[in-house]
Amino acid sequence: MFALPLQGSVVPIVVLALLLILIFAVAQSVEIVKPYEKRALTVLGEYRKLLDPGLTFVPPFVSATYPFDMRTQTLDVPRQEAITRDNSPVTADAVVYIKVMDAKKAFLEVDDYKRAVSNLAQTTLRAVIGDMDLDDTLNKRQEINGRIRAELDEPTDEWGVRVESVEVREVNPTPEVQQAMEQQTSAERRRRAMILEAQGERRSAVETAQGDKQSNIIRAQGEKEAQILEAQGDALSTVLRAKSAESMGERAVIDKGMETLADIGQSESTTYLLPQELTSLVGRYGKHLSGSDVAEDAAELDSLDFDAETRELLGLDDIDEMIGQIDETAEMDIEGIDEEAEAIREGEDTPDIKDSNEVIEEMDTEADTELETEKS
Repeated sequence: MFALPLQGSVVPIVVLALLLILIFAVAQSVEIVKPYEKRALTVLGEYRKLLDPGLTFVPPFVSATYPFDMRTQTLDVPRQEAITRDNSPVTADAVVYIKVMDAKKAFLEVDDYKRAVSNLAQTTLRAVIGDMDLDDTLNKRQEINGRIRAELDEPTDEWGVRVESVEVREVNPTPEVQQAMEQQTSAERRRRAMILEAQGERRSAVETAQGDKQSNIIRAQGEKEAQILEAQGDALSTVLRAKSAESMGERAVIDKGMETLADIGQSESTTYLLPQELTSLVGRYGKHLSGSDVAEDAAELDSLDFDAETRELLGLDDIDEMIGQIDETAEMDIEGIDEEAEAIREGEDTPDIKDSNEVIEEMDTEADTELETEKS
């Protein structure tokens, strides 16, 4: 009586269990692979294939999949202590950028490719730093990066992983080494400061000496210019005095003679000796004033000018030309001195200026030559 109700209640339970097993089997047979990854498929522990991105069906219950991210991944290399080639302890850390190129090798050739690459990067970092001096480890970061990457390329290729880049973030010496480096840097800065100060003092001394030299040259040129102008002024004064004597003429000579006669007339002596030139001049002067018969053949008193022979002997006709030559020479000398002074201020070489004594000697030589020519 009780068997039928018991049998009727077992059937729904079995159906329900089978339905649950079927749902679970379907869930186990469906694999959804993301677009940036691949999955290694194993069936009963045997490698079968790589699953590409998308929806894939696999044998349920007896299969397993292992995902591999195909994007570039970042691995932090922990801080490492190393000894440089010159026995200086330092600490360094780095970042390694890797990418899985062959998921099959990454699955079959290495247990955990990320941990393997990280450990290999640590040992390589210590080895590279130990092969370099302290200064090189602090200054040649790119060289360290390149050497680490070169050392990682060959073993990681066997794992199906490519090392895209290695960046050393920090290389720090120990506090004792840092203190020694700071002392060395301070000493080097003091040395450079002393060198720069000494160079500045030497340059200042050189500039002062050059300035004194140029000042002395300009002062000497000024003295030469003053001497030349003084000599030219004396020559011009002499010529002007000669020209003034020309303007006096015979009348000045006669007036001087008449003053002499007046002094003679006031004398108590009764006998006088008169020069022939004076008597001739007195006769001519008296003839001109009173029309007396003294020196009837004498000519009337001429103008204030000297006769032609006297003017030629004194060189009075050439006074204007001589003054023009003196002015032209002075202008040329002054222009030359100004140009040389300007050249000195600009730091150029200056030619020598003629000494004033040479100029005077040349003028005297020219005058003597003219006199000798006139006498001949």
